Formats: sequence, C-alpha cells, structure tokens
Amino acid sequence: MALVVAMRPRQWLKNVLVFAAPLAAGALLEPDVLRPSLVAFVAFCLMSSATYLINDIRDVEADRAHPTKRNRPIAAGQLSPAVAVVAAVVLAVAALGLALWVGIGLFGVVLAYAVFTLSYSMFLKHEPVVELALLSMGFLLRAIAGGVAAQLPISPWFLIVAGFGSLFMAAGKRFSELDRALKDDGEERAPRRRSLDGYTLPYLRFVWGTAAAIAITAYCLWAFEVGLQESTFPWAQWSVLPFVLAILRYAVDVDKGQAEAPEDVVLHDRALLSMGAVWLILFALGALGV
Repeated sequence: MALVVAMRPRQWLKNVLVFAAPLAAGALLEPDVLRPSLVAFVAFCLMSSATYLINDIRDVEADRAHPTKRNRPIAAGQLSPAVAVVAAVVLAVAALGLALWVGIGLFGVVLAYAVFTLSYSMFLKHEPVVELALLSMGFLLRAIAGGVAAQLPISPWFLIVAGFGSLFMAAGKRFSELDRALKDDGEERAPRRRSLDGYTLPYLRFVWGTAAAIAITAYCLWAFEVGLQESTFPWAQWSVLPFVLAILRYAVDVDKGQAEAPEDVVLHDRALLSMGAVWLILFALGALGV
C-alpha cells in the first residue's frame, strides 16, 4: 500500500491529456486509434509514477522537514528507498516496453518525458524559468503522445494551446506556492522551494496572464479550424465560450493562491468541472462533425 501511495495514482489524472489529439481529430472512438491511445495513457501512468519515486528518494530529507510532504511514504519511513528504486526501474522499463510495442514514435515521446522529468528532479528544479519550461513540457508531451501513438496529424494550433495552457498552469502553481510562502507566519513553516527566490508575484502574474491570453487566442483559431468540418451546428466555434470561462475560473483559484495542486483544483471546483464538461461535449461534437 505504501508503494501504491508513493506512485501517486491521483496524479494520473494529468495523463488524460493523451486523448486530446485523437479527440481533436474526431477519431478517438475508432478502434485503431483508441487502442494505442489507451496504451499511451498506461505508459505515461507508469513512467510518471517511476519519476515520482525517484523524485521522492532525492528529496527525502527536504520532505521530512515539510509539514505535509513528510507524510509521503519514503519520507515517513513506510517505504524503503531500495524498494522504491527497484519499483521505479520496473515501472520505467514497463512503460518504455509498452510504448515501443505501439511504435518508435511513442517510445521517443515517453523517453523524452522521462529525460525531461528526471532532469527537472535531479538538476534543474531550482532554476527559475527553466523549471517552468520543464513543467510545461511534461504536459505538452502528454498531449502529443496520443497523436503520435495513433499516427494522427497534430494541428499547430493544438500544440500552441497545449504548450501555453501548460505554462499557464505551471506559472499558476508557482504563483500559489510563492503567495503561500510570503503569507506563511505560522509556527511550522514549509521549507521554501529554492526556485521561488528567483520570482516575484508580479512576474509570475505576468507569466500566467500572458500564457492564458496566448492559449485563448490560439484556441479560438483552432476551434474555427475544427469547425470547418461539415456539421449541423457550429459546435466547435461555440466551444470557445466554455473554454474561456474555464480558463477564467481557474485563474480565480490562481489569483487566490489556491492552485498549488492543479489536479485538486480541477477535481474540487464543481463550476470548473461543469464548464469543462460543456466544453468537452461541444468540442467533441464539432470534431466528430455531428
């Protein structure tokens, strides 16, 4: 059970991004597309868990000094580092094996994700801006993986939306962390992430505001491109409204300093979930040409 917890299955929610490109192509439900997309999803779940284990081994001392991270299995002594290393290797090999079974393209994407994530954990997590780029790259590679696995063409607008949407969430996460660190006056303060020393709140606000603006602009262009398909109603064009509202709703949580864990924001904000569901339905109808 400690190993399962250390694998952070809640974080697997991020890996649903592998279905984005097949959905955008209107081909997600086709068996020849759905099967490799599901394999890509599993491969990313395994690889991401492997990198979480390595990260927790490396940060074990810092986690033990943190009021919440000290409850992680390795920091709490519930899981030995030796077992975690073996599990990480097994998970990584399984992920790469599954990816290679689908094709060399997916293998390259999963391998790139592992390299970028481990580079972040081992060397670059304390470098301002660089670490933001690496966090964003993790999301972007997930979004690319589905299209690569199913051998579907990927729209440049899709890549721009995924890239700057990822930067928006990464900068929002750091903004919330820095905001908490500056406000924290309790008896038990969490150790401050070293990369935060290179940021100010106005700078991070500028980054996530700029990223959100570019993502919205690119999405509008992408939605009208998808909307060129024959359909009974301009579903894709109308999906712009819930997409923009969802970005603005998430920005409320960022502005309040409550976006340290993006997956928690998404899962616990009912209004955001509703907007996301409406967007998904409208965009899917447009992509399928209904």
